[in-house]
This record gives sequence, C-alpha cells and structure tokens, in this order.
Amino acid sequence: MILVYRYRVRSLNGLLNRQSRAVNFVWNFCNDTQKHALKWNKKWPSGFDLNVLTTGSSKELGIHSGTINATCEQYAKSRSQHRRPYLRYRGKRSLGWVPLKGRDLKREGTAFRFAGNTFRVFYSRPLPEGKIKDGTSFAQDARGNWFLNIVIEVPEPPARPVRRAIGIDLGLKDFGKLSNGETLPNDRYGQRAAEKLAKMQRARKHRRHLAKLHAKVAYARADFQHKAALDLVRRFDLIRVGNVSASKLARTKMAKSVYDASWSSFRDKLRYKAIAHGVLFEEVNEAFSSVTCSACGTRSGPTGLKGLRMREWQCGACGYVHDRDVNAALNILRCGRASPVVGIHRL
Repeated sequence: MILVYRYRVRSLNGLLNRQSRAVNFVWNFCNDTQKHALKWNKKWPSGFDLNVLTTGSSKELGIHSGTINATCEQYAKSRSQHRRPYLRYRGKRSLGWVPLKGRDLKREGTAFRFAGNTFRVFYSRPLPEGKIKDGTSFAQDARGNWFLNIVIEVPEPPARPVRRAIGIDLGLKDFGKLSNGETLPNDRYGQRAAEKLAKMQRARKHRRHLAKLHAKVAYARADFQHKAALDLVRRFDLIRVGNVSASKLARTKMAKSVYDASWSSFRDKLRYKAIAHGVLFEEVNEAFSSVTCSACGTRSGPTGLKGLRMREWQCGACGYVHDRDVNAALNILRCGRASPVVGIHRL
C-alpha cells in the first residue's frame, strides 16, 4: 500500500527557493524540446530521452541529478496524462516544487537528509518503516511555506470482517446523511469567509493576506473531512458512498456551494483511510436513489427541480414516509455497485 506523509519544512527554505528556480529551468527546457519535436515532426521525447539531454547539468544548475531526472520523467508523464502536445511553462508565479528520487532521501532521526543537506521538519506524526518511493518531493503552498511529501510503501492491513455497514448520501444542505439517520453537518467554510474576503479585496490588501485567508479556509475544510472520514472507518466495516458529480452541478447556480462542499476530496480521503484500516469502500451509482422507496423499491418519489424542495415524501405504493436524504443513503447502501433503477433488495 502506498501512502503519502506530509511534513512542513522548518529549515533551509532559501535553498529550496533557489533549487525550485533551477527545476523550473529544467521543466521549461523539456517544454522547449517537446515544441522542437512538434515543429520538425520528430518523435516525442520520452522521460529517458529528456534525461539523456540533461545529463551533466547537475553541477551547473546546483541541484541533485536525481531531481533533474525526476523533473524530466514527471514532464513526460504529465504530458501523457493530460494528452497535450506540450505543457505550460513554469515561472515566477508557479508554486515551488523540487522532486527527488526516493532512494536519495535518508532519515536522520526526526529530520531528513538530501543532497548533503539536513532538512528539519515539524515532525507531526512518526513516519512508518517502509521503502521511500519515487514521487517524493518538496512542495510550496500559496503562503510560501515548504512541505516535504514522502511517498512510502507500507504493508496493507488485512480486511476486517463486515459486521457494520453504512451508506452515505452527500449533499449541500447537510454535507452528508448516513443510512442510520446520522448527519454530517455542512459548515460552509468558504461561504462564511466570503464576506471577509470581499472586504479585504475592496481594501486592496496584499495578496499575501488573501492567500492566508484562503489557506485558513482550506485547512479548516480538510480538517473536518479528515476527522469525519477517520470516524467513519473506525466505526464501520463496509462504507458505500454515492458518486454525486460536482462537475455537472458546478455549471448551475449552486456552483459556489458545490465547490465549498468538496465532495471529491472527501471521497478520496475516505477511500485511502478505508484501505489503511482494512475497511471495504465502494463508490456506487446513486441514480434515482432519492426517488426510489427503500422499503418496497418503487420509484414513487418527487422528481424535477421542484421535487428537490420536498425533504419528506410518502411512497405511493407502500405508504412509507421517507426522509429524502436518509432514504437515498439506504438505497446507496443496499444497491452496491448497481443503480437503484434495477431494483433494491431488502436486507
């Protein structure tokens, strides 16, 4: 199992700033090489080809050769992933980034040694024993703080026997509704900070102050999601969550609320925490989950935009009265990987 541990760097930030500029130079060289290949109809250079072209530049640029290799390989990988002929150039506005090979990073107590330098970090949690993998990097956030992201391979825990299962319906009024009736509150971190952000923009505050506020909102949201996901994987052995699409709703008037909820981020946290705790996690198709009766399986719930206002409804077939979100969570739990349209079986 691959995990990423993130530590804030407390020393040698100036060195990382200088090295990140050299990394930008290597990245831009790779982009120029790619454009040259496009212009003359040559074969697109692979990560290996770019490594060959940058051989011997380590001393001149003042960065480790493993960092140059990792930059070239990441360029080729990103180009393939995004399916683009070339990528954006990295400049002054780009956040700092210094990739490295896993074998080049050494542990030194609560600090880490790389390229002859010892980087002290805020050791917020112990790093487990395991092989440090490629993909490890130093990265800068919008506030200018540097972090060490360590990709490490650890043994995967055995799967827990399924004794307690839960379904989760993600939403906007409440962040999530569980099939047992519990509610995950939606604190709307971004909306609460919007008024303060608007005042700062009207006062023409420095972008450093704006970045600080944005970071505060992001940290508060991430803290809530981490704690909620950890609580769920500790209590339940099987977790099923609906695949509500943020991209579609982001094109509506609810866009701000959708981005503030950050459903995809929560599902990602829930997924990797479930794997780390041996919990079975499934992301299921939630189509028709809110209009299908979880008691008899009949699609008799309110539909359309007007139907969204109805938080409770009564099944026309069996007469059961449903809370809209709890009913959807029950359907998500019971349908597994199939859509409720094919019929929901009682437990």
